[in-house]
Amino acid sequence: MPQTAPTKGNLTAAKRSRSLALTGYELMDRKRNILIRELMSRIDEARELQARIDETFAEAYASMRIAEIAMGGSARLASDSVPVDDGFSLRSRSVMGVEMPRVSVKRDVLAGPPYGLSFTTSELDDAYFKFLEVKELIRDLAETENSIYRLAYSIKKAQKRANALKNIVIPGLDADIFRITDALEEKEREEFVRLKVVKSRNERLKVKSDEAAGQ
Repeated sequence: MPQTAPTKGNLTAAKRSRSLALTGYELMDRKRNILIRELMSRIDEARELQARIDETFAEAYASMRIAEIAMGGSARLASDSVPVDDGFSLRSRSVMGVEMPRVSVKRDVLAGPPYGLSFTTSELDDAYFKFLEVKELIRDLAETENSIYRLAYSIKKAQKRANALKNIVIPGLDADIFRITDALEEKEREEFVRLKVVKSRNERLKVKSDEAAGQ
């Protein structure tokens, strides 16, 4: 890579670039720390959701078994009447430039179970609402896990950029600043010595001229 000429203009530009690179590193490091905190909170949220899903699933299957024992084949017929639910929409929100998914669910709790209540049991109703809760929890977990993946990717990218600024860009600019500063100081020393030589020569010439005039 060709080196820049050791001029005052290039020294000023190098110092300005270093200041910008340092600011960029600090901002990138701050972003990384914020995203890490967000990631850790999402991981805790995912663990809690998974625990609730496991617990609610167990309760739902227990209620379903009791309903099947009490109702026989009618329980299966009632469960087959439950329609496929695709009533959700996907949006997003930004956290430090990272697009986080938001799943909105259309809930119609007041409508109640889609099957008739005349020949069913309370255990079947309980199973229905438990599975409904599981479905919503799974949607929340999918949203959280997707956010975790996006955060982890963004943290890795921010860390890579921060490392590049800290370990490559800033040291390179420091080396340029040192080199240019050293070259300019050396040039100033040479100019100082040259001026002294010129001054000394002029003084000698003046002395000779005065001596010649005195004779």
